Amino acid sequence: MTRLAKAALVILLLILPAAAPAAEPPADQPHWSLEFKGGWFTPDIEDWEVYYGREKTWHYAGSLAYKLTRQLEVGVEGGYIKDWGQGYAPLNDVIAGRVTYEVAPLNVFALYRAVFSEHQWVVPYIGGGWTRIFYREKIEGQGTIRGKADGHHWRAGVQLLLDEADSRAARNLYEDFGIHNTYFFLETQNSTAMINDLFGKSINLGGTSYLMGFLFEF
Repeated sequence: MTRLAKAALVILLLILPAAAPAAEPPADQPHWSLEFKGGWFTPDIEDWEVYYGREKTWHYAGSLAYKLTRQLEVGVEGGYIKDWGQGYAPLNDVIAGRVTYEVAPLNVFALYRAVFSEHQWVVPYIGGGWTRIFYREKIEGQGTIRGKADGHHWRAGVQLLLDEADSRAARNLYEDFGIHNTYFFLETQNSTAMINDLFGKSINLGGTSYLMGFLFEF
């Protein structure tokens, strides 16, 4: 055996033990994200506070997303927004009796989370996609208007890892339910979906939401 072959054999024997751990499968990582959130929605409809008594109303939502990579995911989100007004129906632009206004946004989105470690405490994220808003306006004594409008939305936020606050509870969640990470998050979301009222005036059924909630990765 030549000196070169002997040297190569020695190097190979030294490398093999170090390479063995690298050949093991990567650590188990989450493949899904589940969110529950709520907060304030500020409609883009003009003079909303004049007829509904305040500039904003409650917004509740939940989403499920699949992780294409650890950072990039695609998913769907459903929400619900409701308010009550007196004396005006914004979709008709007419004086009316008591009005109940409801919208249900449906979002299909892609989202990027800047997470590079399973122990990363603070994770910013950004995303957006297609939006369909289903709306219903019930006017006292005048019937109900229903419809839908398509548009788009964007969102941005920051999530805070809760696992380190109670490692035993985090371990139990993983062992019992397969939940890898639990986060608390704050998010800003803006949506646009245009319709025309009876007079041809464009109305944006979307607006801006300020939300908070919990994210579970499994």
